[in-house]
Amino acid sequence: MNPIEFECQHLKKDELSGRIFNDELDLAYVVIDGVQARGEKGNYSTERVKFTSNSSA
Repeated sequence: MNPIEFECQHLKKDELSGRIFNDELDLAYVVIDGVQARGEKGNYSTERVKFTSNSSA
């Protein structure tokens, strides 16, 4: 398992396991907070990247 997969597994287990989210935005905020917390715990920097969508939905 590569380091990113390892971190993702811990994020799912530690932050998301057993939780119910009202919508995708609630889930997104928990993931953002979890990534930041894991970065601080592991003493490495994290950065949010916003992707643009070209869909016409």
